[in-house]
Amino acid sequence: MRIAFYAPFKPLDHANPSGDLIIANGIKDFLQKHHHEVVVPSRHRTRWIYWKPFRLIKTFSEAQKVRKILTRFAPDLWLTYHTYYKSPDLLGPYLCRKLNLPYVIFQGIYSTKRKRSIKTLPGFMLNKHALLSARHIFTNQRQDFKNLKRIVPEGQLTYVAPGIYPDQFCYDENAGKSFRQKWSIGDTPVLLSAAMFRPDVKTRGLLWLLKTLAEHADIDFSLVIAGDGSERNFLKKQAARLLPGRVKFVGKIPREKMSSFYSAGDLFVFPGIRESIGMVYLEAQSCGIPVVAFNNGGIPEVVTHGKTGLLSPAYDRIAFAGNIRDLLSDDALREKFSANAADSIRKDHNLDINYKHMARVLLSISQGT
Repeated sequence: MRIAFYAPFKPLDHANPSGDLIIANGIKDFLQKHHHEVVVPSRHRTRWIYWKPFRLIKTFSEAQKVRKILTRFAPDLWLTYHTYYKSPDLLGPYLCRKLNLPYVIFQGIYSTKRKRSIKTLPGFMLNKHALLSARHIFTNQRQDFKNLKRIVPEGQLTYVAPGIYPDQFCYDENAGKSFRQKWSIGDTPVLLSAAMFRPDVKTRGLLWLLKTLAEHADIDFSLVIAGDGSERNFLKKQAARLLPGRVKFVGKIPREKMSSFYSAGDLFVFPGIRESIGMVYLEAQSCGIPVVAFNNGGIPEVVTHGKTGLLSPAYDRIAFAGNIRDLLSDDALREKFSANAADSIRKDHNLDINYKHMARVLLSISQGT
């Protein structure tokens, strides 16, 4: 197949890492690895574009530029990654109609509450138009699948379980020991966490974690946090105040080295406030590290409570800390969860398997069958 692949929310080469970028590039990598030709015809971002007149006007000239690219490339279909009210796809539906191309979406989101606010109503309407224009929509979240069924025939929807490429995240005992020596931690149980330090739910989640651990400081642990961002100094000050000498900030670690980071820990702990998926949970489990997190958002889709990790009600400090305590105090249980976690990722969240059905559907659409 020849596929035009577009991400209106964030270009695939954007400098700031995120789960969206990982998923989008993972789709592109899979298709190319299986000998499909993929071109990215535009980097045009549409985040809140309907409240940015200059960028909205620029969309028209961008559409003409992309049309020329498509005419030369002659794709079999257009695939958009992630359209929703904040960042609706304005290019795909228009160009596919003009060029008679099948229009497909991976991760379309439909939320009717966005039509109740004047701030989000334009985005809701534009996104709904994109969703209704699609020949087929894939989603990796069950709640989104349920919501989309309200406006899209079920035969045009496919759920694809979220995942990673497990071979990129394998336990490495020597690398883990090297990290622990570098951190001068010794035999203390290591709790790992990782997030970008943005002024949003990521930072709020880390602050909640620090406060929770401070209230249960009798637990023997060292907390190691990977990540960076504008809230770094704030978080470091809070850590020094709440857990003096027990928290290490190790900065942003390249994704290709994150398996070594995970291999140095005993548990991966991050609340995940309203987390849609949380790639870090998949990565940690792939390395055999059990997870402690909130039972909210899409986390239960990637962490199996009582098997690969322990999930607690959101903001329940006692339950969250109790889950950490239970896993650190029971080596046999932790080792069982560790084996289950690595096995679960390879069986249920392996993109080399999960994306094969997606590719078959795309091929069928491209052939008009």
